[in-house]
Amino acid sequence: MESTENSFLDLPNPRKEIEALSPYIAPLEGRRNLLRLDFNENTIGPSPQVIQALKEISRDEVSIYPEYSGLKEKVVETLIKQNSSIKTTSSEVGIFNGVDAAINAIFHAYGNSNDVMLTTSPTFGYYTPCAQMRGMIINSIPYEGKNFQYPFKKICEFIERNNPKIVLICNPNNPTGTRLSPEKIVEITKLSSKTLVVIDELYEAFTGDSVLPFVNLQKTPNLVVLRSLSKTAGLAGLRIGFAIGNSKVINIINRVTGPYDVNSFAVIAAFAALKDQSYIDSYVREVLRAREWLRTIFEKHGVKYHVDGGNYCLLWPKLGPQLVEQKLKSSGILIRNMDKKQNLKGALRVSIGTIEQMKRFWSVFKTIDKKLI
Repeated sequence: MESTENSFLDLPNPRKEIEALSPYIAPLEGRRNLLRLDFNENTIGPSPQVIQALKEISRDEVSIYPEYSGLKEKVVETLIKQNSSIKTTSSEVGIFNGVDAAINAIFHAYGNSNDVMLTTSPTFGYYTPCAQMRGMIINSIPYEGKNFQYPFKKICEFIERNNPKIVLICNPNNPTGTRLSPEKIVEITKLSSKTLVVIDELYEAFTGDSVLPFVNLQKTPNLVVLRSLSKTAGLAGLRIGFAIGNSKVINIINRVTGPYDVNSFAVIAAFAALKDQSYIDSYVREVLRAREWLRTIFEKHGVKYHVDGGNYCLLWPKLGPQLVEQKLKSSGILIRNMDKKQNLKGALRVSIGTIEQMKRFWSVFKTIDKKLI
């Protein structure tokens, strides 16, 4: 009988891009029943209306394939209620199994081998493996200075010289919180008609400076905006996200996805979440209050920190970040170690939840990082 080792060697070879790929590491298991300040999730859970809607799911809704009728229209209705300057239509909205799936689909639809992807660093880690899967050339321009300013001039110069296929802008950026004004994003879209400019607005609710009110997507066909119900509405576990762009572009992106990628539970929860916008708004206000409370505490105690957009902050503990991360976890609090990210040596990223939750974090952190007191 052939040995297991020899049988493995006879397996078909994967594509060379996949063989060399370093995958994006998803959240670890065993995070329940802990204070989860590590992946920028909603820290209190979804609206009670979402829970009730899920409880009322019928047998038919489980046994038949999902239906999406009306969801795109509800997304558009919600966007326009938030800002009447937005002129988006339902044909300009794509529904995806989380924004991660939308990002992957964009690269699948537009990224050829040896095409160029341009982004910044540090930023969300999933952009790079999506580009690597397609054999793309990755260019990453660092944020500038101690306040991590967006390298606008360098980005523009690169686009004008190289016409990259895809430009990815996380706005506000994860993990630095860096914000780029809508006006400057519009400038970037005008530099090259051959470049698809993708704006990841997952944390936009915590800043309120979306590019959508500033563009007509039919006249700006090379712009795609990503939105999610994970960070604000608390639907991270159900995986639902949206891509908003020119209808022809959305149609192309949808061609590389499955017909039923988004499940019925996620659709039902999305409808319920969007109907209870006041719950989302209330949670966002609480996070913003907690963000300012943390800023005051850090200033008072001389903590090196960086806070800008988003529901997260960076801080540099006196002790090593790995040790602080471990000690916080042993106290039931999860945070994210950023030590290996470019320009973030020694840093931790802390998601921001309610003031009560941040007080719990601070009471433990200041005891661990004893040099603070």
